[in-house]
Amino acid sequence: MFSVRDFWRRHRRKIFISVGVIGGGYCLYNLYGVHRQKLDGLERELQVQRETEERMKDQMQAHFVNIQRISDTITLPHSMHNLSCRISEELDLSHLLERLMQGKGQPNALTQSEKLDLWARLKILSFTRMALSVWATVMLSLYTKVQVNILGRHLYIDTARSFESSYLTESGDVVDGEGQQKFLGSVDFLSQHGMPALISDMEAATKEVLKGKQLTSLFNNTAFQETITQILNTFMSRGSPLFWVKYMIPEDDKLRSTTSGSNDVVPFYMTEFEQLMMEANAVLSSAEFGSVIDISLKAVVDTLAEQMGTTSVPLARALPQVAQMCPLLLEEPSKNQFIQIINKIPEVELFLTFLYANMPNAESIVQSD
Repeated sequence: MFSVRDFWRRHRRKIFISVGVIGGGYCLYNLYGVHRQKLDGLERELQVQRETEERMKDQMQAHFVNIQRISDTITLPHSMHNLSCRISEELDLSHLLERLMQGKGQPNALTQSEKLDLWARLKILSFTRMALSVWATVMLSLYTKVQVNILGRHLYIDTARSFESSYLTESGDVVDGEGQQKFLGSVDFLSQHGMPALISDMEAATKEVLKGKQLTSLFNNTAFQETITQILNTFMSRGSPLFWVKYMIPEDDKLRSTTSGSNDVVPFYMTEFEQLMMEANAVLSSAEFGSVIDISLKAVVDTLAEQMGTTSVPLARALPQVAQMCPLLLEEPSKNQFIQIINKIPEVELFLTFLYANMPNAESIVQSD
């Protein structure tokens, strides 16, 4: 009689193998299920992360565009208006022209010596005003672009840190915080505080360049271009390489101690405004920004020379045209062809692209020192 014991003895090996296969398959199935669940969960997390990143990029881009709009439509026009008013006040030529006209109508009103002094003063102030207007227009245009990129970089960092908190969607202000608003307003430092020293240094450079040019010397487009270029080069070479930064931003002790490479103690706490200004100081002090300044100045001077339309005439006869061209440099940005020229310079666009991708923040500046 066939017994279970005989069946077990004959098929024991097969049974073990079958049970092993079934058990192994069951374990593999469970492992696959667990793995599949993990993969599905990971895919869902990645999808949520991608959607979050896209929303963050969209909101950040919209915010960045709004900052750029504020700079183009409010900040820069306002600062150019202030600059134009300040230059008109500080470098007013009307009183010189009036006295010269008075002397022309009344031959005995002025002595020959007084006439020569007035013409000499008109020559210096006319070219000082022209060179200063060129330099200031270029600097304000570039500085506002730097401001936008710095704020954009901070926006990127803030967005990455606090996107989940709906900070951006609930905030009603395009530029959030007193520090950021104060930073945008710092563009007026030039017209409000830096102008006296700038005028003095530019006038000194002008006197140095024009000391050998007589009022009877022939003057044309080429001479104008060379003269303005020489004045700007002489001005930029005065003092230390970065002496001109003091006209654009305040010489704050914290900024100097953290960007000069000295062993001064780095302040433990800085306000948001101080951090933004520190980064602006670092950018303005960079060699790349210096190159962009040189290229922009040359582009503006070349355009001015093309528009002079002056054939060879005595320098005295060219002075009124030099004076008349200064206000064109200080027109509001939407009508200012020179600012538009700066905006289209490839090196400027490349610099701003590089700046946004590699801009140092306050922490890296402090740590590097």
